[in-house]
Amino acid sequence: MKAMLCKANGPIESLVLEDFELPPPGEGEVRVRVRCAGVNFPDILITEGKYQFKPEHPFPPGSECAGDVISVGPGVTDFKSGDRVIALTGHGAFAEEVNARSIKCLHLPDDISYELGSAFVLTYGTSAYALMQMGKLAWGEWLLVHGAAGGVGLSAVEIGKAMGARVIGTGSSDEKLAVVTDHGADHVINYTDGPFKDYVKEICGGAGADVIYDPVGGDVFDESLRCINWDGRLLVIGFTSDRIPKAPANLVLLKNCSIVGVFWGAWTERHPDLHRKNMDIMFQWLREEKLRPNISHHFPLEEVPAALNVLVERKVVGKAVITVD
Repeated sequence: MKAMLCKANGPIESLVLEDFELPPPGEGEVRVRVRCAGVNFPDILITEGKYQFKPEHPFPPGSECAGDVISVGPGVTDFKSGDRVIALTGHGAFAEEVNARSIKCLHLPDDISYELGSAFVLTYGTSAYALMQMGKLAWGEWLLVHGAAGGVGLSAVEIGKAMGARVIGTGSSDEKLAVVTDHGADHVINYTDGPFKDYVKEICGGAGADVIYDPVGGDVFDESLRCINWDGRLLVIGFTSDRIPKAPANLVLLKNCSIVGVFWGAWTERHPDLHRKNMDIMFQWLREEKLRPNISHHFPLEEVPAALNVLVERKVVGKAVITVD
């Protein structure tokens, strides 16, 4: 089979499309014929050797996909050949086929396309867990979403609105923020206009945001601690800014606020049943059109480096998807 291979840690341009021999599915695994694969920021990090998990080379990147089960390994009882599935792979999805742990797979409903399925679970799953379980977002609270035009950011905007929050989205261009507004944000802030903390306080009537969703880190995290409400929750999603911030403990004390880590991938391992319940809610909201995933870019398998580059260049609004013919 063909796969986009990472043969050594390095730039995304070093990825090559070659034949790759995939072993039979092991205990608890399913073999998936990939139809579409979502493109995510961790795919860049794992290629460069900067991610917390470092697979043995060579390997295909690609952390999520949708496709069809073509065989199952020993011990698998909840999937069979022919089932439509969404698979969270960690790596391996930028290929014609991938072995995925059955515990990390979901049945893809018949009324949801492969394309949509491949671009849904990682982002909406992360945001659902962040806002429901960790942020405990309540009806009427103010939710501030950073990087709101990105994959996880746009999903957080939509889920926040579905939960009854008042949503503020930040972004780097008016064009991107127009999409954020179209997906439900009540207010948007372009952070190229200057510090956002004063705008947030003004919008929130001087108090600040109750829940802050931060996939950016760096300076954005630092400033967020200065516009968080009393008893607020600052959700640490990731560090696309490339700087891991350090929180001044005095500000945490003075705001009586919480800084909450959101390690969704590990949580799905520990609580797969709760994850499935979250996704059942997400699929239902998708059918009710409360959620409208935005896919701005499409690429074939041989153009995975180009797909990762548009992510690096911040050109993607929502998600990019790889189509595997």
